[in-house]
Amino acid sequence: MATLTRVKVLNPAHSNKSTAIFGGEASGILNWNDLAHPHFYTLRQRIRSLFWTANEVDMTQDVKQFANLSKVEQEAFLKIIGLLATLDGPQTVIAMKIADFATDPSVKSIMATIADQESEHNHSYAYVLSSVTTLDKQMVSFEMGRTDEVLMKRNARIVDIYNEFAENPTIETVLKAMVYTTLLEGLFFYSGFAFFYNLARHQKMVGTSTMISYINRDELQHGKAISDIFRAALAENPEYNTEAFTEWIYDQFRHSVEQELIWSRYVLGEIEGIDLDEMAGYVKYRANKMLRMLGLSEIYPEFTDNPMKWIRAYVDNFDDTKTDFFEQTSRQYVKTSDLNGFDDL
Repeated sequence: MATLTRVKVLNPAHSNKSTAIFGGEASGILNWNDLAHPHFYTLRQRIRSLFWTANEVDMTQDVKQFANLSKVEQEAFLKIIGLLATLDGPQTVIAMKIADFATDPSVKSIMATIADQESEHNHSYAYVLSSVTTLDKQMVSFEMGRTDEVLMKRNARIVDIYNEFAENPTIETVLKAMVYTTLLEGLFFYSGFAFFYNLARHQKMVGTSTMISYINRDELQHGKAISDIFRAALAENPEYNTEAFTEWIYDQFRHSVEQELIWSRYVLGEIEGIDLDEMAGYVKYRANKMLRMLGLSEIYPEFTDNPMKWIRAYVDNFDDTKTDFFEQTSRQYVKTSDLNGFDDL
């Protein structure tokens, strides 16, 4: 199996338009009007149109409310922030590593944009925690990714797949890394997101929920971009488009759903307002949605529609259309354009 090599910064002997996403040839000069995959321009524009920074979100009320949350809610809040930080930190790195081995300069640009946003997501978790709790509790929350046994078991395959690509970069390992990137962007975050949205619908920690909705919206676009790049790369390398690889993907999705449900029961079991059966259906619905994006069939035919109806008030669609429960001025600054599909912010 041929090993991918890091792409040179500039190689003027080659044309500007890349011959392949990975393992091809290109000069390194990016001309958005001369792309092998022209729709990659739209992918980047959609991601860029959602730019935001954590410190623009008003946390004043959350600072006051956190101490009034129940002990169960406070513990879940800290555990879930720990989960999200554990997942988003590596997302910055994996995006940069994919960029290192991408021949197509437009893919490098998209990955650089994703890496920057993932870095801001990670910053946002530190920002939230520093707003509402003490330094020692912040430290414990960020240590969870390497100390909590349930969380470590949940993330074991992610660790293996990402590290395999980092240590042995090939077409196969980068395709597998992109599968797991779409899983992270489109499935692994969602029980955590639901917790914060559930607090907000009870008028609790609305600032944090606003922050989470921005992150959620970014992740939807990241998942869309990476799934499109995955499909294009697979089309360029049809020898990997096998029944065995397809079954591997289905196995990863089944395993990931199982781990997400274990995590949901562990962290959300005592949270008022969240029905665990409904949550399980929502996770399976998300799995179906991500599989369709990868060009594959659904594996949970009974969950083709969103069973968690109330969550639609936040972010649930790839066209980013949503309705706000809360008329917050902090949501007004998000940029609108004909790309992001917002009717009214």
